[in-house]
Amino acid sequence: MEKGITRRSFINKTSAATAATLLAGSGAAFSFPQRAKKRVVLVGTGIRGVSFWGKRLVENYSDILEFVGLCDINPGRLEFGKKHIGANCPTFTNFDEMLDKTKPELVIVTTKDATHHEFVIKTLEAGIDVLTEKPMTTDEYKCEEILEAERKSGKKVYVGFNYRWSPYMTKIKELLAAGIIGKVTSVDFHWYLNNYHGASYFRRWHGLEQASGSLFVHKSTHHFDLVNWWLDSDPVEVYAMGDLEHYGNNGKIRGANCRSCLHQKDCKYYWDITKDKMAMNLYANNEKYDGYIRDNCLFRDAINIYDKMSAQVKYANNIVLNYSLTTYSPFEGWRIAFNGHDGRIEAWLDIPYNDKNSLSQDELHKQEMSQGNSDTDYEPIIVHKNWEDYKTEQVAFSRGGHGGGDKRLQDKIFRTPNDPDPLKLAAGSRDGAMSCLIGVAARNSIKTGLPVKIADLTSLKPSENRV
Repeated sequence: MEKGITRRSFINKTSAATAATLLAGSGAAFSFPQRAKKRVVLVGTGIRGVSFWGKRLVENYSDILEFVGLCDINPGRLEFGKKHIGANCPTFTNFDEMLDKTKPELVIVTTKDATHHEFVIKTLEAGIDVLTEKPMTTDEYKCEEILEAERKSGKKVYVGFNYRWSPYMTKIKELLAAGIIGKVTSVDFHWYLNNYHGASYFRRWHGLEQASGSLFVHKSTHHFDLVNWWLDSDPVEVYAMGDLEHYGNNGKIRGANCRSCLHQKDCKYYWDITKDKMAMNLYANNEKYDGYIRDNCLFRDAINIYDKMSAQVKYANNIVLNYSLTTYSPFEGWRIAFNGHDGRIEAWLDIPYNDKNSLSQDELHKQEMSQGNSDTDYEPIIVHKNWEDYKTEQVAFSRGGHGGGDKRLQDKIFRTPNDPDPLKLAAGSRDGAMSCLIGVAARNSIKTGLPVKIADLTSLKPSENRV
């Protein structure tokens, strides 16, 4: 922010000009020329970039798109990423140079969360559509800058919310849209990260608020986006609590990193990165370029994000969300309940005592992140109607590729961008903003001890019915 300009005066200054354009920012589709292959570049060759937005696109969409450039600040990771993706294109360590020389039609941003805005804004200013990984950004100021840049450019921001596209999540949306439990009044949503997956965030840059915005932003943005979409309404106020009491300086033992730690035999969280070929090739072998350590100690003093979090979110349609995120659970899974005037919907995945799945906790996460085919199973959604017996909806579910959502998301973006979207699955800048702003508001609420109004954060005004 410029010196002497307050957040409120900045918001007031841009609000009127931004509001009308942002009505089209939700679910907007890209408009690619129907001629030669779409020219695509990617910035950020970490694991998400080279796998989901890199290798998978080459393997499944090479008939309609081609990578014309890859960019990263780490030249070693960049070269390995190019080989892993299987792209035949030039590489760059300077983003501006890549845009100038490659003339792309789409930029995919998969950098560190706190830098998303930098590349999104530069792309829009260059007159190019942009697809960014979630979260769209990490604070309210960067969020406002993105919204303003999109308005001025006339181009589109697409946010990669793959969870929406899972058939299980879509079935919940269909049931709610049908009004099967009447007017929804409240939601109870609890997400559990196990001590394999949850711990991994604290090893990486995600453990630093200045890089990730905290897990309330990096991870929970997925969950908040789902609720916003399910309820078809915008959040208006957030009150939250959280603390760091398990990882970080709470540990009794610590080392520089797992590879060199003297407590390998004593630490239950010890992770041998040398047995992970991908992590070695992508990260450990390239530490010399940027100093990024992938197997950092979970108990290092630098960690400054919360490891337990809860929030209450009030929506414009008067629904209240009760949410929690646990990062050191014995199991990985989630459960949700929607309470309505006429009944209740309950749903869950991977709760061990409700699930016949025999996969180990690390295998569960690996299968979810994999992009290969996995067996189709059926998972229940329970519908309770007042004064009636409950009924079970069995939903086809494939664990790979985030519950089958990854393929459906990419097909929509690249193969069928203009197909009807009655459930409003496609996510634009407004969706990206409203989801990350709940996390930003929650973080601010914890620090101040006060509730935070979403309308005080950016020029966006919450709407009772999502636009």
